[in-house]
Formats: sequence, structure tokens, C-alpha cells
Amino acid sequence: MSGPAESTTAPLTTDERAELERLRSEVDALRARKPRGPVPWRGIGAGLLGVLGCLLVLVSLVTVWVHNQVANTDRFVATMSPLIREQSVRTAITDRLTDTVFTHVDVEALATRAVDALAQQGVPDQAVAPLRALTGPLESSVRGFVHDRIGDVVASPGAAELWDRVIRAGHARMHAVLSGEASNVVVSGGEVRLDLAPLVTEVKRQLVASGFTVAGRIPDVHPTIAVTEASTLERAQTTYTLLDRLATWLPWITVLVLAAAVYLARDRRRALVQTGIGIAVAMLVLAGALLVIRGVLVGSVPERSVAAAGDSYDTVVRFLRGGLRTLFAVGVVFALGAFLTGPSPIAVKLRQGLSGLIGWLRRGGARAGLRTGRVGPWVHTYRAALRGAAVGIAVLVFVLLNRPSGLTVLVIALVLVFCLGVIQFLDQPAAKQG
Repeated sequence: MSGPAESTTAPLTTDERAELERLRSEVDALRARKPRGPVPWRGIGAGLLGVLGCLLVLVSLVTVWVHNQVANTDRFVATMSPLIREQSVRTAITDRLTDTVFTHVDVEALATRAVDALAQQGVPDQAVAPLRALTGPLESSVRGFVHDRIGDVVASPGAAELWDRVIRAGHARMHAVLSGEASNVVVSGGEVRLDLAPLVTEVKRQLVASGFTVAGRIPDVHPTIAVTEASTLERAQTTYTLLDRLATWLPWITVLVLAAAVYLARDRRRALVQTGIGIAVAMLVLAGALLVIRGVLVGSVPERSVAAAGDSYDTVVRFLRGGLRTLFAVGVVFALGAFLTGPSPIAVKLRQGLSGLIGWLRRGGARAGLRTGRVGPWVHTYRAALRGAAVGIAVLVFVLLNRPSGLTVLVIALVLVFCLGVIQFLDQPAAKQG
């Protein structure tokens, strides 16, 4: 009964036989290893180093962000420049500048003095009394006119250049605060504030040009606007200096710690999977921390400043969020790559399915007259080196890109998978060549 059943079994394909030989080789290698005594410290050390490495990934990302976004003026300007396009921020700046104008220009007092002058010139009381009643509404109307005109100035294209000058000067002072050189200049009342003097000058010019000539009486003042809550910055000057110094070499220490964790692990493939998952989890923790900080920040400002504070915070940390998304994608791709190349039943079935698909494509190409010629045997001979080169190029592309995104990581991973599939498609032993 067994003979006929065996005769109907389909023969193994070339790819299936190659997979079987690979598994047999792994089994033989495992059996050939000399038995070793238990070395518990290796597993404990690998685990501790893995956890430490994943935490260092989080810390490294924050330190690099601090260095690039806070210590570098050009990067800081690039970060803060989009704020002027947020309507909530424009409204806050317009309100602050309007208050500055009417701090130095008392429209109601000016109108009252004008009415008094008319009365002194002999104008009848029945004409003067209605004018006195109009001084309050006049002040309100003028304030509305000035507020609208300032809003137009703040929303104009030219305001962006002025805004960049404001934040460039503000960054220099904030850096002085963080480094401990000028603790009273930018931080006031627990807030980081920007000097709006350049915008005041432009507003004065525009108001005078619009006919509101009394605006020319406004002296050279330096009103400020709160950008974000800064109590944590006031308490973190020492930490800032340390993180700024660590930004250069801490990422490399992190890579070495993770590499040591994988090297010490008894099952290095599983350690690679766990490392990738750990990096992804660390990024999720950082994302949650940023949300909590945002909630605390928004809840600590006055009601009218909530929108501006939220938009300012989102703008400031957007590069940090972009970095954590990138590292999250790296961790996921890393873990999936290590898992899918492992011996688990799911991974083996997926590889067999892919091998079957590539074999079907290869046979279809052969029926259509496509031949690899000398390329097939050459690829078969150097297939390990070609695969390693493909992985190395993918890593190099990722490293050389300027601020790659999470989507970029996924695209690189998909291109790498395609290249590996092409290598396997071209991989044909010499004996199979026609």
C-alpha cells in the first residue's frame, strides 16, 4: 500500500531542496557543537544590555534633537519659522502688539483734551457734551481699526522675514538662558518669551502710513510674547549642557551596547527580534511622554493662550516626533527582518511561498525563452556576497539620507526585499543551464 502512495508524491523543487539542505546543515552544525555548561551570566548580561540599549536609543534621540534644534540657531529658526503661519499665533501676536500700541497712545485722553480745548475756545456746552460722550466709543473704534491693521501686517508675507529675525534673536538669548549665561533675559515668570521689537517698528510705520499719525509717538519698546512654558528649562541648565555634549557620541555608544547585547545572547536571531521590538516600544513611550507634556503645558497657560501654546509646542517638537517615527519604523523592520529569516514555522512557510512564487516566475520565463546565460551560475556562486551587499547598501542609504522619515524606511525595506528576490530569481546552478 505504501508503494503507490509514495509514487504519487511530487518531487521536491530546486528551491525546496535547497531549503531542506540548508535546514539539514543547520541541524548538523548544532549537533557538532561541543556541549557547554550553563553560563547564566551571558543571558542576564545580554538582557540587561538590551534594555539599556533601548533606553539609550530614546535618550540619544532626545539629545540629538536638543543639539540640533536648540543649540543650532539655523535649525531653531527652521523649526520656529512656520509658527507665524498658525492663526492662533498670529492672533496672540496681534493682541500683544495692539496692547503695546495703546499702552503708549491713550486715544481717550487725547480726545478728551481736544474736547476741553474746544470748550476753552468758547464752543457751547450743548455741542461739547455730545463730543465728551463720544470719547469712549471713539477709543473703542480706533482700537478696532489698529487691531485690524496690525493683523494685516502680521499676516502679510513681509512679516515672515521679520518673524525670522525675531526668533533668531530670541534663540541667541534662549541659548544663553540654557547655558546659564543670561538667566533673566528670555525666561520670565516661567515662560520663554520672544522680543517683538522688529514687529513694533513695522507696525508703527504701517499705522502712520494709514493716517494714524499718533502711532509715531510710540517709543522704542521691546514687548515680548510667550512661546512656551519654560519652568523645566530653568531647572535643566546643567542637564542641557550634559546632553549637548553627549549628542555627538551617545548614539555610537548606543549602537555598541545593542551590538554587545546581541553578541552575548545565546540565540542571536531572537535577540535581534527583541532588539527591534524594544526600539519600537521605546519610541511609543517617548510619543506618549510628548503627549503628556503637551497636556500639562496647555493646561498651565491662560485660556486665551491655549491654542497658541499648543500650536507652538507642536511646531517645536515636530522634528523630534519625526525622528521617533523613523526609529519606530526601523525597529519594526529590524524585528520583522530577523523573524522572517528565522526557523519558526511561520517564517519557513513564508519563505517557501516566496520561493515557490519565484520558481514559478523563473519557469514562466524559461518557457518564454528567457535565459540567464552566465549570469545565473555567477549569481549562484556569489549569492551570499550579493545578499550581504544588498543589505549593506540599504543600510548605507539610510545612514546617508538627511532626516529620513518612517515612510522612507519602509520604502528602503521594500526595495531591499525586491533586490533579494531578484538575486534569488537569477540564482541558478551551472548544471541547470541549457
